[in-house]
Amino acid sequence: MSLSLNKNPMPEQEPKVRAKNFAEVSLGYTEELAKAEAARCLQCKAAPCRKGCPVQVDIPAFIKEVKEGNMDVAIAKIKEVNSLPAVCGRVCPQEEQCEKYCVLAKRGEAVGIGRLERYVADTARNKGESIAAIDYAPDAQKVAVIGSGPAGLAVAGDLAKKGYKVTIFEALHLPGGVLMYGIPEFRLPKDEVVQVEINNLRKLGVEIVVNAVIGSTFTVDELMEEEGFDAVFIGTGAGLPYFMGVPGENLNGVYSANEFLTRCNLMKAYRFPECGTPIHVGKKVAVVGGGNVAMDGARTALRLGADRSYIVYRRSEAELPARLEEIHHAKEEGIDFQFLTAPTAVIGNKDGWVTGLQCVRMELGEPDASGRRRPIEIPNSEFVLEVDTVIIAIGQGPNPLVQSTTKGLDTNKKGNIAAHEETGVTSKPGVFAGGDIVTGAATVILAMGAGKKAAAAIDSYLQEKKAK
Repeated sequence: MSLSLNKNPMPEQEPKVRAKNFAEVSLGYTEELAKAEAARCLQCKAAPCRKGCPVQVDIPAFIKEVKEGNMDVAIAKIKEVNSLPAVCGRVCPQEEQCEKYCVLAKRGEAVGIGRLERYVADTARNKGESIAAIDYAPDAQKVAVIGSGPAGLAVAGDLAKKGYKVTIFEALHLPGGVLMYGIPEFRLPKDEVVQVEINNLRKLGVEIVVNAVIGSTFTVDELMEEEGFDAVFIGTGAGLPYFMGVPGENLNGVYSANEFLTRCNLMKAYRFPECGTPIHVGKKVAVVGGGNVAMDGARTALRLGADRSYIVYRRSEAELPARLEEIHHAKEEGIDFQFLTAPTAVIGNKDGWVTGLQCVRMELGEPDASGRRRPIEIPNSEFVLEVDTVIIAIGQGPNPLVQSTTKGLDTNKKGNIAAHEETGVTSKPGVFAGGDIVTGAATVILAMGAGKKAAAAIDSYLQEKKAK
């Protein structure tokens, strides 16, 4: 039988059906599809796919086990380095990472590595994974992890397995960070996937303290000097939204994407009044931005009852930073893309509610510092997009609370913590950092990769400290 150059399609909900519900869009491979996809892997000895994986999963090895039906071995192989495979299999940009380097991608479509990782993780979860608790030594050293997003969870998992007593401090009422508040239910189920993965860490012995705002409840210095922690990892992410700075952004009906998605995802506004958080969504919604967060906002608005949901983006489709899969899904669901369009003001009525988004048409000039062609305003091209809700999704930065309350912790001009790229070492002895709080907003798997590197560095630091 000849080798197929095309991936086995992932079963999905029909677009018109899923645009009205919050159930997961992609339904996952069946056993038959998973084995067929695994059979496409060439089992390259050089394994070029691995160099694209920030956590260095042994991709050919786990795929070989899928092909042969050895799912227990496959999940064990993945979890040697990745403690959140069900998450990564769903939200990682595999097309820009592992799959980008797949040999098959030179002639056709790469092996569906992410789809297979998801299948293995889901199979293990549905079967009921057995997680053995760590037998900690009486004198085990203690590590505090600030933030329970992807970086913090990766650090906690790796250090727990090495015998350290890890406590995660989370400011919100549920752990998971951006996995809980940022990514919609229809892309990443919370109870069935995220909290199950987090509970696996608890089974290892990781303690998670919620409603703990570090910088207020405790400072970093208090954790080390009064609470007895031998090292601290800061993984507080990028949760401070950016705004456009145009007139009218304070009108009723204007949200940051951070607030909009948090209310819907973490606070379950889509279940109102069953859950106690309401959310106002008008009939016509404009989402400003072109990344995955913008796609999430536009698709969420549609599911909350909007008749029309726009993406307003100042460059062309070719420059969209969102994943191709997310763009494809958004188009299928009927999202209206307004390319080469830049907002100049939010318009409101006398009662202070949004009635429109004033925009100008753009054209692309020479490349700017990002390598993308710079958008240039076209004279006399102003128009008004009639909307009653505006969601700003143009990026987010670091919350300054931890940095401002920690003596001797250096930051850069953007307020991100200055930390070594390979180790997470900061200017403050015993304090490490990684993920979006260091790099700015990036991907889940890159944050996990940073967390794994920091865990190795923390281990070296604590072993050296113990030997003194």
